[in-house]
Amino acid sequence: MIAAYIILGLVAGIASGFLGIGGGTILIPVLVYMFGLTQHQAQGTTLALMVPPIGLLAAMKYYFEGNVKINMAAFICIGFFVGGLIGALFVHKVSDPHLKKIFGVYLLFISLKMIFGK
Repeated sequence: MIAAYIILGLVAGIASGFLGIGGGTILIPVLVYMFGLTQHQAQGTTLALMVPPIGLLAAMKYYFEGNVKINMAAFICIGFFVGGLIGALFVHKVSDPHLKKIFGVYLLFISLKMIFGK
């Protein structure tokens, strides 16, 4: 499972570096639909892996409520760190109009999945 967590972090990191997205649009849906976490656990775990820059107080609240998977957050964070650089390296090869379309299609797909999925 550790390898799966690191791969998820890489994918989310690449998307973050490439599209400026990651937590809410990649990590949370994958943690819910592929790893079986509850929505609360997915949000808490995502906040925990992003603690240094943005979510310390919110992650602490989720943690004290029992909704943080620390082991998952740590390994996803490793992949996210490296993946962010990879995405940032490749994004500059894509034109702005194409990047907007990629971003929009991805958000549409995720929104439809969350609205109409199980």
